[in-house]
Amino acid sequence: MSQSISVSWSTIEAAAPQAPVQPDQLSNYDLILRCQEGIRPDRIAFAELLRRYQSHVDKVLYHLAPDWQDRADLAQEVWIRVYRNIKRLHEPVKFKGWLSRIASNLFYDELRKRKRIARPLSLDAPLRLEDGEMDWEIASNQANPQEDMTTREFYEQLREAISALPEVFRTTIVLREIEGMAYEEIAQITGVSLGTVKSRIARARARLQSQLQNYLDT
Repeated sequence: MSQSISVSWSTIEAAAPQAPVQPDQLSNYDLILRCQEGIRPDRIAFAELLRRYQSHVDKVLYHLAPDWQDRADLAQEVWIRVYRNIKRLHEPVKFKGWLSRIASNLFYDELRKRKRIARPLSLDAPLRLEDGEMDWEIASNQANPQEDMTTREFYEQLREAISALPEVFRTTIVLREIEGMAYEEIAQITGVSLGTVKSRIARARARLQSQLQNYLDT
């Protein structure tokens, strides 16, 4: 005599293989969690994360270095750093701010490195002009207040002024003025009070305005 077996629908559902969720169907939070699993970040999940935030990285680097020709190389280095350090991100909901800090810190590291390796001008070394003639006159690097500032010159002075700020002011002003983050969000990212954030932004703006006043007047 055969014995009947009762099987519930829930049992069938549990036994049936579940289709894997595709990375493009995951939330940003879940993508980060998946990248934090295992020894190395999941390549497919990380590629999707890169696709979603690549334009954000490009935007940050463009505002910091609008005339640098190697911004694509900097962006690639940003994602290398993200890949190596994403497991250290304890709060995935703050990924965007963390990513912005990596991009801005990389820019300032590169800016300091370029200043160190810049070759000094020699008063004894002749300069060759486009027409082949030689000229020993070296133009002054001091801006003439009566001359019109081009956009490139202004951005160069702005980058130098920002890079000269103390690190706490520099990070805060970039997150506020370049990233457009709210004061509350900046306070969470930097781990300081809302009043401290407002104070740092005000002081950073005052320093920048003081250093760039000649260019702003013209």
